[in-house]
Amino acid sequence: LTRTVRSFDTMAREEAAATAAAESSGNDQDKRRRLVLSRVGEAKAKARPELTPEGWSRHSYARQPHVWNCPSDINDTIPRVDYDTCSEAEFVERYERPSVPALIQGGTKHWPAQRRWTRECLHERFADEKFKCGEDDDGYPVKIKMKYFVQYLDLQYDDSPLYMFDANFGENPKKKSLLDDYEVPKYFADDLFRYADDSRRPPYRWFVFGPKRSGTGIHIDPLATSAWNALVVGRKRWCVFPPHVPKAAVRPLRGECDDEGISWFTHVYPRVTAASSEYKPIEFVQEAGDIVFMPGGWHHVVLNLTDTIAVTQNFCTPTSFERVWPRTVKGRPKLSRQWLQTLKAKRPELAERTKYIDIDADDGLPSSSSSSSSSSSSSSEEEEKPPSPPTTKKRRKKKQRKICMCEACVRKCEICQAAKARGEVPPPH
Repeated sequence: LTRTVRSFDTMAREEAAATAAAESSGNDQDKRRRLVLSRVGEAKAKARPELTPEGWSRHSYARQPHVWNCPSDINDTIPRVDYDTCSEAEFVERYERPSVPALIQGGTKHWPAQRRWTRECLHERFADEKFKCGEDDDGYPVKIKMKYFVQYLDLQYDDSPLYMFDANFGENPKKKSLLDDYEVPKYFADDLFRYADDSRRPPYRWFVFGPKRSGTGIHIDPLATSAWNALVVGRKRWCVFPPHVPKAAVRPLRGECDDEGISWFTHVYPRVTAASSEYKPIEFVQEAGDIVFMPGGWHHVVLNLTDTIAVTQNFCTPTSFERVWPRTVKGRPKLSRQWLQTLKAKRPELAERTKYIDIDADDGLPSSSSSSSSSSSSSSEEEEKPPSPPTTKKRRKKKQRKICMCEACVRKCEICQAAKARGEVPPPH
């Protein structure tokens, strides 16, 4: 009887201990969940201060997948390219030179990213590292730790969630190991911007981690550059329009909706795909392992149908150089001058071509534009703004000193050398 009583006492203590442990575990989980929501809430408030916490899910798109999901009868006419059988020369002639978008298949199968870019691995490798997920009203990056973002994926019901779109991972000592997980596809390896000064080159590559329903609003990439986008995990829905399509035809009407990708598909997409629409898009779904080639000047909008992980990069090859060079001269003059000096030393044949490119000629491409979507950090960067007018004092000083006559400038300038040979004073230039 004593043994039985002790047995019951032991069982009672064990049950009480188990109950206490469960309550403690539940409390810990609640604390972690509250911490995640707190950190995410801080990022949301900075990225889209116009929205209240409830405003992020005001349309209840999470409960209406039929509204934004991809229909089965889309106009999927994008050419498919086999990475193993299509040579670089063939790709240039069939797609890059004529400016035709393409879906490249089989180009990522040997990447370490196939096994290293999972939610679990990224959480383990970069748990406490911060990645960009938006910008505030002053243009400063909004960042969030990887461990909070991974947990956010399972907690969110947002219409257009936060979108991790980080351009500086390659310069960060801890995050740059991501560069070892992939390689630039062979068709885009000769990127001429590698000869540009990194400090002046606009952002050009991004590590992209997006929850379902996040995306990028419709936009055109900057400086007439082309882009490639390699999807490692998930599915992406694309709509693209050729350069001749007017912006007004594919943009949201005034007051129609915001610039989020999901808003475009729910409001603008029905309009541009209607039977009466003059401009029909090319539509397709990018599956894991696919690489999208997007030529410069094409309008494109992207929506993540599932949680996705990808890498994307803007580039300029010798084939697209004559389109990119004029835009760079006008939009990024300081960058273009430094770029030209390096090309003269490393690629003189391309530097020679710049003498015969009319920078004022109409290239038939629309001006670049960036999506203001807060769930994306668009690859489109604003062009360099012209300097503000100098003050009266500076203007007077500039008028007095019409030309720089230092030895270095005179030695570089053909006009100065010719005037010097004639024994004349160089004219203002």
